[in-house]
Amino acid sequence: MREPDREQLQMMADFLPSVAASLRSPLDSLHLAAQGLIAKTGANGPEAAILRQSCFKMLRLVNNMSLAPLLADDLPFYLTTADLTALMTKLYQQCSALAEMAGIKLTLQCDEGMLPSAIHREYLERALWNLISNAFKFTPEGGEVTLRVEKSGKTALLSVSDTGSGISPELMETVFNRCLHTDRQDPQPHGLGLGLLIARRVAEGHGGRLLLESREGVGTTVTLALPLRRAQQEVLRQPIFDYAGGFSPALLELSDALPFQAFLDAEE
Repeated sequence: MREPDREQLQMMADFLPSVAASLRSPLDSLHLAAQGLIAKTGANGPEAAILRQSCFKMLRLVNNMSLAPLLADDLPFYLTTADLTALMTKLYQQCSALAEMAGIKLTLQCDEGMLPSAIHREYLERALWNLISNAFKFTPEGGEVTLRVEKSGKTALLSVSDTGSGISPELMETVFNRCLHTDRQDPQPHGLGLGLLIARRVAEGHGGRLLLESREGVGTTVTLALPLRRAQQEVLRQPIFDYAGGFSPALLELSDALPFQAFLDAEE
């Protein structure tokens, strides 16, 4: 797999947050105008749902772009001790109804009870949401997505598996630097390509690594392998601004992987 070099990562870290900041204000105005129009007309049909979904998609992209500075630094994260099993269970509960709406069988497998470890909760949740979103996007109706929490020695394995399309050998070569390929644009449902990069950086920021297994036509498994340890010394750093606007986290994070019907009477 071809990897982005340090200069390319720094370019993204410098450029993408500025783009995200420039998009936030018009995106807020667009969403407020859309909600006002929907309230005024009483419309809540497919057009209104598609409008809501489009706003959610743009906001999710903006939030991922805002995390680009993570890609170019190697500073330690602010870590606190949390239960990994409870964290994955929470994500499962938030998106289980949406999986049913998308025609996907979602399961949760936890080999352990409580599995406490030092984590940066916000970054780890964002990494997992990116992996879950990818799994939903590339799994057709009738397929399966599995969230799994395992313990292997002194390592916690948090994985997201799907029975989707898998990754072709050609795409596998550039899976971690697709957003740098200006000579081509992958078709839908492919996105900008930041999700896997962010997930890998989050794994590395915890002292772990990201493992990727995929077979074209069979499916994909992405695993965050994180060291099991308690938080002993908290490292302070300025958090990167992240805005959810009061939206349902699952609707926001899975917005580009769900049918528009999920956004009828969307929770605000």
